[in-house]
Amino acid sequence: MIILVGSSQESHTVTNPFTAGERVEMIRNSLKYSGIDLSRILIIPMPDILMNNIWAHYVSTYTPKFEVVFARNPLVVRIFKEAGYKVEIPPAFNREKYNSTYIRRLIILNDNWSELVPEPVYKYILDIHGDQRLREIVGTDK
Repeated sequence: MIILVGSSQESHTVTNPFTAGERVEMIRNSLKYSGIDLSRILIIPMPDILMNNIWAHYVSTYTPKFEVVFARNPLVVRIFKEAGYKVEIPPAFNREKYNSTYIRRLIILNDNWSELVPEPVYKYILDIHGDQRLREIVGTDK
């Protein structure tokens, strides 16, 4: 299985407060915690490009050959279908509760978010002071 870490060029922003390497580490820690054999998983940081019409080809230059794409983002689904890939759309899982915007908001407000992420992710974010980083990113100089 290949897992792409999107917008890998971005970090230290409200929408992407973590580096690509930190995001890879969190994914690896979560998979390992869940008992998944990491030898069968590739996690690849994927920088954005500003040309959606070549996105599928661009991705294929960063990855081994693949046949199926799993995505929920409508643009990603469309682009890969147009490029001839089979696309599977996984079901949403309680998106109101388990979504990054909501979790980041809880972190910023210093509210409880530990139950919304896998335990190793929670510990990792605290270890790297990612919660503090996010609160500082949204701060002002007033």
